[in-house]
Amino acid sequence: MKQSNRELQPVVVVVGRDSSSSSSSSDSSPSGLRSDSDFAFAFNNSNFSDRDLRIEILPDFPYYKHDADAFSSISDWARNRKRRRDDLRKDASEATVEQILSCHMPDSDDAAAYENQDLEPVAMIEESPPVDGVDPGRPDDKAGEPSNVDALAGDEELAMDCSTVLRVETLHISSLLLAAKSPFFYKLFSNGMRESDQRHVTLRIHASEEAAFIDLLNFMYGRTLSASTPAALLDVLMAADKFEVASCMRHCSKLLRNLPMTCESALLYLDLPSTVLMAEAVQPLTDAAKQFLATHYKDISKFQEEVLNLPLAGIEAVLSSDDLQVASEDAVYDFVLKWARIHYPKLEDRRGILGSRLGRLIRFPYMTCRKLKKVLSCNDFDPDLTTKVVLEALFFKAETPYRQRSLTAEEASGSHRRFVERAYKYRPVKVVEFEVPHQQCIVYLDLKREECGHLFPSGRVYSQAFHLGGQGFFLSAHCNMDQQSSFHCFGLFLGMQEKGSVSFAVEYEFAARSKPSDDYVSKYKGNYTFTGGKAVGYRNLFGIPWTTFMGDESPCFINGILHLRAELTIRS
Repeated sequence: MKQSNRELQPVVVVVGRDSSSSSSSSDSSPSGLRSDSDFAFAFNNSNFSDRDLRIEILPDFPYYKHDADAFSSISDWARNRKRRRDDLRKDASEATVEQILSCHMPDSDDAAAYENQDLEPVAMIEESPPVDGVDPGRPDDKAGEPSNVDALAGDEELAMDCSTVLRVETLHISSLLLAAKSPFFYKLFSNGMRESDQRHVTLRIHASEEAAFIDLLNFMYGRTLSASTPAALLDVLMAADKFEVASCMRHCSKLLRNLPMTCESALLYLDLPSTVLMAEAVQPLTDAAKQFLATHYKDISKFQEEVLNLPLAGIEAVLSSDDLQVASEDAVYDFVLKWARIHYPKLEDRRGILGSRLGRLIRFPYMTCRKLKKVLSCNDFDPDLTTKVVLEALFFKAETPYRQRSLTAEEASGSHRRFVERAYKYRPVKVVEFEVPHQQCIVYLDLKREECGHLFPSGRVYSQAFHLGGQGFFLSAHCNMDQQSSFHCFGLFLGMQEKGSVSFAVEYEFAARSKPSDDYVSKYKGNYTFTGGKAVGYRNLFGIPWTTFMGDESPCFINGILHLRAELTIRS
């Protein structure tokens, strides 16, 4: 075998004791390099490089802006990126990227064998996978085989885009360092290459990607980015995803989270390509975007038109929140149907999206029984799905409070939270109805200690509506002054919904569970003839001041819950 003309000089490397810990880093590679090491001094420096990277810059589509900082808003960036992504997706099967690999890595660790190779350079043309990517791991590509650029002849603009090179930039790179930071480059440099005198790799990128790609290379060497605007950081994030640099994706995600977020930017982060959204490094950014939207649109009644215009990802973020301020889950159900009918006018499409994405966001167990009856006859949902969710809701309602709390706790940490109660404006109630010997209903209302605490000094909370004799009623709990206005106390009232001038005579009784027996104890009873909008009740249900009612030794709360009961009877 032909001997090398080079004279190898012995090199002694002294490794400190602390350096051994680098192998435990989550970003470490087989090379042993730490992902947080600073090698900025070696970037584009031939003294510390073993390869040349030729970057062929291709033209973008005519409408595409090259400079991310030129966008007036992040929405401009989104529209610009979407047009490019749609065009690339449309012609993905025709898009090609040429990699000229004229060097090979050694087969063994033998230094002499590594130096004494006398092989001709081999050019490998590799086709890219769909949508703007490159697959460096195609060992079955034949040397010298022509690329599929001719396949672009049917699309003159795209053909010119992939065959015209605006300019070529050459950088000195370290294959060891890049391979340590990126699985993409690791596969590229370990793809059966042999060393030769001319060691270069050619990558083709569009002009719009150049600044982000150079910034990405700088980060891989020195862990710093020049990008600071949302648009520029998003470009680097996309490049980091394309070239599989997870550490840079995490860094971009962190920088974007630290920037002021808007509804516009939050929706954009949730609309990134699926490969980016699924990356663990970007998860904190998407979580922050979802939380922002959920908080901003917490009271959807104030932003109804805006929320109706949200895309699917946005409406999912809003409806997933436990803190959603809505009158009741019935209102959530109505809102979901309205949104689905606007965005998916075809019944088949609407059933598909309700069954696969939106239906699981409706917490059917907290809907009223009257509304659940309507769900069964709703044509927008698949009949099998409606039967399943309604039965599940009814079984939940029939469970004991202990079992309900157990089911809620089991789902509290999961993505499906159908048993978790939201912060409803109208509190859910349990209702038992009787027809004989008299029309009667028994209503159970539970309030948490925290909810009662928020009523001070003059707040009130309403129950969901319930019905007796065809009329709608509700309970309302108040923090108010006693009759002599000497102290605050807890009051409970029964009201009838507005129904014109209808007169309605009802017998009622209020009761509450109390310690030490934990049984329901009657507090007040009476008769009242209701007319629309009128209410009857007691300012001081327990006959004690507010401070005693809310105190640690209060007999009114059992395991932090205030249990109230109202019995309504119509006597003919």
